[in-house]
Amino acid sequence: MGIQVVRFEKDQQEKWGVLSGNHILLLKGSYNSLADFLESGKEEARKIKDEENVETIFLNDVTLLSPVTKPARIICQGVNYSTHRSETGMEAARPPFNMIFSKADSSLCGANSDIVRPQGVRLLDYELELGLIIGANISEPVEVTDENLHNYVAGLVIVNDVSARDVQLPQGQWLKGKSFRTFCPTGPFLYLLDKEELPLIHDLQLDLWVNEELRQSANSSQLLYKPAETIAELSEVMDLSAGDLIVTGTGGGVALNLSPEVNALLSNLSVPYQQKLELLVEKQLESGKYLNDGDIIRCQIKSSNGKIDLGEQVSKVVKSKRLVNSK
Repeated sequence: MGIQVVRFEKDQQEKWGVLSGNHILLLKGSYNSLADFLESGKEEARKIKDEENVETIFLNDVTLLSPVTKPARIICQGVNYSTHRSETGMEAARPPFNMIFSKADSSLCGANSDIVRPQGVRLLDYELELGLIIGANISEPVEVTDENLHNYVAGLVIVNDVSARDVQLPQGQWLKGKSFRTFCPTGPFLYLLDKEELPLIHDLQLDLWVNEELRQSANSSQLLYKPAETIAELSEVMDLSAGDLIVTGTGGGVALNLSPEVNALLSNLSVPYQQKLELLVEKQLESGKYLNDGDIIRCQIKSSNGKIDLGEQVSKVVKSKRLVNSK
């Protein structure tokens, strides 16, 4: 069975440990990054529950940090569920190519951290996604299959791909609209997979609530482009390093809902930007689903048989104290 690894802060010190009920078993090793932990700390983490006189600390007495550390590549898959494709005005069927974009690693924050809504952003959206932690350095094309996926994926995390739709869509700025600081709550912990658990990647239930209203409910079996083929495809294009994060896409139920007509208008280069922005904001706010200051987002990912549990992420939306020009 896999283990739940936490990175946390206590008394202004960052440490790593293994979750055991309501306690954290403290690792003796000092790991400066997730890559460092994956290289030097995995064995200690796997053996610690069998050791005697292990130092422990209450989970409630620490501040959980993102298990993904900077610097890291955050590579995202867009519109990778049919239900999400439909609500964005696209054909539901699997497209001929995998849509790839990225987020800045400065958007990373802990699972219980506040999501800061930049002033000027009115269409703040949520996207619950399964995160894959790369476990090996990749510097050339590799063949990845379900049978050898364990060589390339070390573990799993919950990711909320928070998005400013009024930046992302009228400007066509996916990186910018998804990379504000705090726009990537990750964790609460890294689930280190055992080899025999790899098939369960294809049967994970993803649920997200806003103020206890269930908004998103999907299963990783519905992914259009699967983890193995995505990593193989990325290896043809770019290097990946241990500790990098691949975010696999979100299911239906986000606040965003576009008709094909509005989608076409947003893609029309001859339409002035301000016109696109005003139309988008006007139409989208009618749903009442976009995030407001004070909203609570709760996320869970677990396998249907209960063997894999990525924990629970709870974030609150707060207003930025700084004015950000979203134009």
